[in-house]
Amino acid sequence: MDLGLAGRIVVVTGASKGIGLACAKAFAREGAKVIGVSRDIAHLHAAQHDLQHEGLRLDIAAADLQDSVAAQMVVEYIENEFGPIDVLVNCAGAAKRTPIAELHADAMHAAMQAKYFTYMHIIDPVIRHMASRGRGSIVNVVGQGGKQAHPIHIGGGAANAALMLASVGYANAYAAKGVRVNVINPGMTNTGRVQEGLNAASRASGRPAQDVLAEQLAEIPVGRMAEPPEIADVAVFLASPRASYVTGAVIPMDGGKSSVI
Repeated sequence: MDLGLAGRIVVVTGASKGIGLACAKAFAREGAKVIGVSRDIAHLHAAQHDLQHEGLRLDIAAADLQDSVAAQMVVEYIENEFGPIDVLVNCAGAAKRTPIAELHADAMHAAMQAKYFTYMHIIDPVIRHMASRGRGSIVNVVGQGGKQAHPIHIGGGAANAALMLASVGYANAYAAKGVRVNVINPGMTNTGRVQEGLNAASRASGRPAQDVLAEQLAEIPVGRMAEPPEIADVAVFLASPRASYVTGAVIPMDGGKSSVI
């Protein structure tokens, strides 16, 4: 199926690893011109080489999106260097899972800064450019932790919940201007963050991390965690003209675990 993304300018934040890297590859396979953004230039170069091994191209731009000025500057750089941004996929930033005994005010602030503001700082300039042109699509990869409260994910869950509300609000505000905004909420996904979460759960419960993992997998009806390319496939569809009437959607990808309407 031709998704109509060939030649489109696609910016993927957090593109150096995990779901962001999978998204960069998926859009590049569709013929899009992909620009990966991350704060670590060394990780971006590694991602660039990874795509090159698959015969794909990734252009890169380093920026710390926790800084609103840096976010504004990288957007202007991309628009001037590569052209008008057609698609923004946000995967940058991850809030640490923190046992409740360790959850002080600074940890809550760090969680919002790491996950919420990294998205909001880049959405603001991009969505304004898109609206001025009358077209554009934004996909925010957020997380089911924003819908299901968990004692070790209060900070990150709060950031995710705020991102969902902001995303749907933007979708409503900008729909008439030709800009679509959608959310993907992955559940447990096979990235480097899994071990960090397991370690936090192990500290909170006093149980071995492997026991915690087995218990968490048993709660997923499909019996396994997601793979990053599975999340990327949905992001590509949502960003494409094939999803032209989809905006303000919040799509769970947790293997059926949430089981809510």
